[in-house]
Formats: sequence, structure tokens, C-alpha cells
Amino acid sequence: MDNSINSEPQVNFAPPRDFATTLKSDLKETFFPDDPFWQFRDDKPARRVTKALQYFIPILEWLPKYNLRLLRYDILAGLTITSLAIPQGISYAKLAEIPPIIGLYSSFVPPLLYAVFGSSKHLAVGTVAAASLLLSSTLDDVVSSKDNPALYLQLIFTATFITGIFQTALGFLRLGILVDFLSHSTITGFMGGTATIICLQQLKGFFGLTHFTTKTDVISVMHAIIKNKKEWRWESAVVGIVFLIFLQLTRYVAKKKPKLFWVSAMAPLVTVVIGCLFAYFAHAEDHGIQIVGHLKKGINPSSIHLLNFDSKYLPTVVKAGIVTGLIALAEGIAIGRSFAILKNEQIDGNKEMIAFGFMNIVGSFTSCYLTTGPFSKTAVNFNAGCRTAMSNIVMAIFMGLTLLFLAPLFSYTPLVALSAIIMSAMFGLIKYEEAYHLLKVDKFDFVICMAAFLGVSFVSMDVGLMLSVGLGIIRALLYVARPATCKLGKVPDSILYRDFEQYPGSTNVPGILVLQLGSPIYFANCTYIRERILRWIREEQANTVSKGDILENVFLDLTGVTSIDMTGIETLIEVHRTLQANDIKMAIINPRTKVMEKMITSKFVDTLGKKNIFLSIDAAIDACQFSLQNLKQHNNAP
Repeated sequence: MDNSINSEPQVNFAPPRDFATTLKSDLKETFFPDDPFWQFRDDKPARRVTKALQYFIPILEWLPKYNLRLLRYDILAGLTITSLAIPQGISYAKLAEIPPIIGLYSSFVPPLLYAVFGSSKHLAVGTVAAASLLLSSTLDDVVSSKDNPALYLQLIFTATFITGIFQTALGFLRLGILVDFLSHSTITGFMGGTATIICLQQLKGFFGLTHFTTKTDVISVMHAIIKNKKEWRWESAVVGIVFLIFLQLTRYVAKKKPKLFWVSAMAPLVTVVIGCLFAYFAHAEDHGIQIVGHLKKGINPSSIHLLNFDSKYLPTVVKAGIVTGLIALAEGIAIGRSFAILKNEQIDGNKEMIAFGFMNIVGSFTSCYLTTGPFSKTAVNFNAGCRTAMSNIVMAIFMGLTLLFLAPLFSYTPLVALSAIIMSAMFGLIKYEEAYHLLKVDKFDFVICMAAFLGVSFVSMDVGLMLSVGLGIIRALLYVARPATCKLGKVPDSILYRDFEQYPGSTNVPGILVLQLGSPIYFANCTYIRERILRWIREEQANTVSKGDILENVFLDLTGVTSIDMTGIETLIEVHRTLQANDIKMAIINPRTKVMEKMITSKFVDTLGKKNIFLSIDAAIDACQFSLQNLKQHNNAP
């Protein structure tokens, strides 16, 4: 084969780049795929400093452009999400087994920090059910929230601090790739499983139980409910059912008529207010209906002195902080991106990680526990018409006023009302339709989803999460170890070469086999690639013999091979030797830059010959036909 006869551009055999250049390129693609520094180019130094500050502190970018017209919308949105933050803060603090006032504190300081450092216009900051339950289930293994509440609260703040450090480090090091291991299927299954066990745990409040299990799996929860059936109070159950029906009706109204979203948004606060009035005037405690209890006035006190790094508890605290931090990041970033897409906008995932990290670091110093961007509050914020992150500042201001003047009024909130609020919110996280969609589209994704769901529901939250992530990693490894290869043929009436299996009407040139490799060639998949190539050749030889032809050339299209290691090079050398032994010529089509550099450095180009490397399949076929024509003329010469 001789590619010198082609009039089209020739293959570039430029010397390989030096190590520093390739390392810089690899690091840029790994950590800066979005090229965040593009906006600083071609600017004067002073302008670059301004843009850098705006990049790292987003409020400096949008606040100078802010006006009263935008403020109108943000005040309405901020007031609306405050009405949701109050009952959710108390409810999710109950899930985390910490004082209810901590839940209110957590909706005051963190939103202020997010408004400064966050990149989303629509994300509303607050506590979340999954992280709350995961914190309590993990920390309860070393300290009981009932037997030693002071130490337990210290560990909650410490875990929040570790979460903040972890999230900030991920953001600055641009390691958001770790969050990508929590796939959509994993998040769907994990949230569904978490919602299931949270709903079951709320039966404690519905039945007015005083004794309950600290475990989170379905079997333990159901066993605790049945075991303590002597404590069941029908009065509490009736009140809870009434509140739950009311909340579900408002959700139904909001779903049917989106413009009435505020009905569902205000419903939890209405439930709390009605519950407080009912408990106060009906003396609910006398009838077995438990209430929240005393809530003191005042904004967040300092808690930095409460951080506890005792080596006895530190491993568990670090585990709780990292696992909940990852889940909070995945949920918050995914939700922020989802709502940004609706407005044809984008958010920076790494900036979001830094913002969440700062929220939780400062939060751990100011009596707050883990916060992120919950879906329910963000959806309400979006539907309420928020324009900027100012809605979080407005929420923080209203929450501060609540803490200063109104907090004691919520002391009479019935626990069963909080249980109804939590249960109603959790129903929306069990996505049956999404799981069914996964089953139809991708069976393995469905298995990953169900592994998370069943693992969380019947074992524990961390086991379910690890099981699902593990299956996802196994799937990724299978993709690496068993990459796609296919035989290419020419699509009729075109110049395109495509997969024979996908386009059965495609044709091939007699005596030529074109194979396409569709992934990087690494030590993990080299054996498979070699065996798969030889299998294609055996099958093609069997077909050509039956047609009276002879297989003379094999082309390997490497367009989809982005990189190759030394084991991969050795594999290509082995394939080349095997083909030579069978009088079959081998050619390489369109190797990428990194692949070509390895081929040149390893001397594989010299072994194969530059004349056997082509830019396109057509060029390789033309060269083969030209060589064959010359050979026939030579044989026919007298």
C-alpha cells in the first residue's frame, strides 16, 4: 500500500510533544474541561482582577446590576420559601434527632453565604431529609442522641464542619468528577429508599410512640411499631391523617394548576399554625399528642467551641461528613442545573461545591447543621418567580426575624403535624415512573436503581449507596474491559462507512476488512481487543472463501481511540505479526494525536511503515487498489 498517490492531505507524523506539554494538556482536560479562564483573555490587568473577583464571588457580578424591579420578585419568592423553611427546618431537625431550633438556625446563616458565593439564581438553601437521617443513623452508632444529647449535638456540628471542608476542597481542586459516580439511577434509587424509610419512621409520630428504634431499615422500623403497639394513641393518628390529607390535597391542586403553586408552598406553614392553635386550645398533650416543646428566641449562637475531634469518635464523624457531603453535593448541583436549564442558563458545579462548603463550614460555627439545595424549596423558589440569589437573602432576613420574635410561638407544634409534613414531602421522592422508565430503557440502570432502593430500605443507607455505586463502577469497568468494536461497510450511494450490523445494506470491498475500535486501548481491554480482531478476521476469511475471494488487507479505524498505553501498542504489534504470518496486510486509519505520539515514540510506526497509515478509509482503499493494479501490470509484463 502506498499513500503517496492520494491528492488529499497526508497523515501528520510530527514529532511527539514533550512531557510538560502533554501533562499540561491532560491536566487541563481533567480539571478544567469548561476552560473557566477564557473570560480573562485579552483584558487589561485591572480588568482581569475585577473579573477574577466576580468569578470567585458571583454576587459582585449581579449585585451592581440589581434594581427594584428584580427586588419585587425576589421578596415574594423569599417570603414564600420562608413559609416552607420554618416547618421543614423543625421537621428535618427532628429527623436528625437534634433540637428543633437548630433546624431554624440552619435556614438563617447558610442562605446568606450561598447568595454571596453560589452561581445559581434559583437554588434555595436549606436542610434536607436524606442528609438529616443519614447523619443521625451514622452518629447514633457511637453516641445516643437520647442518652447523651450534648455530645451528640457536638458530633453533628463536627460532621457538618468536615462536610464543609470536604466540599470546599473538591471545589478548589475541581474534583467534581467524584460526584459523577453518583449516577442518576443511584440518586433515584437512594432517594426513593430514603423516602420509604422516612415515611415509615413517621409512623412513630402518627401513633404517638415514645419508644422506637434507632435503626433505619424497614424491618427494624416495622418491628418497633408492632412491638410498641400498646403505646398507640388513636387521637394522634386521627390528627396526623387529617393533616396528611390536607397536605396531599394542596399538592394535588398545585400539580393540576401550576399557577397555584403557592397553595402547596404555604400548606406546611398553615399545618404548623393550625397544629399549634389546636394543641394550645385543646390541651393536646393531655390526649397523648406530643408537641415540639420550648423554642428560645434569638439568632444563632456560636458553636465553634462545640466542635469535637476526639479520636474515639472521629472515624465515624468523618464517614458521616464525607458521605452526607457527597449526597448533598449531588442533590444540590443536580437540582441547580435542572432549573438553570429551564431558563437556558448554566451553573458552575465547582463554584457550587465551594459555596456549599463555605455554607457548612460557617454553619458549623453558628449552630447550623448540614445544608444544601433541596428540591421542594428550590421548586417553590423558581415557581414564585425569583430572579436572583437575593431571594435567599430575603429568606434569611425573614428567618432572622422569626428567630428573634416568633420562635416561641412554634413551641406548641404537634409532632404528628411535623410527621405529616415530612411524609407528604417524601411521597414526591419515590419516583415510580422514573424507575419504570429505567426498566424500559436500560435494564442495568434499573438494577443499579433497585440496588440503592432495596439496600437503603432493608439494610442501611450507607450500604445501599455503596452497593449501587459499586454496581455503577463495575458497569464502567465492563465498558472499559469490553469496548465496542464493529465491522464497517460502505453505505450505498454515499461515501460513508458505517457499522454493518446497524446498516445491513452496506457493502465492502472484496479482499478488505475494515474494523472500527471505539474506545481507548489499555491493559485492561487489550486481550479482548486482540481476540475480537482475530475473530473478525476468521469470520471474514470464512465468508471470502465461500465467495471465492481472499482476505488481503485489514484496516483498523482508530478514530474513536482517544489514547493508548504500552500494552496497547504491544497488542497492535502482535496483531500485525499474526496478520503477516497469514499474508494479510494491516493498515491504521486516522490515529488521534495521543495515539500517534505513542506509535512514533514506541517505533510502531517504523514497524508498520508510514505508508500503511492513512487519514481516511477511502484513502486506504485507493492505495490498496493502486498497489493491486501495479502488481497486475507487473505480472502481465513480458
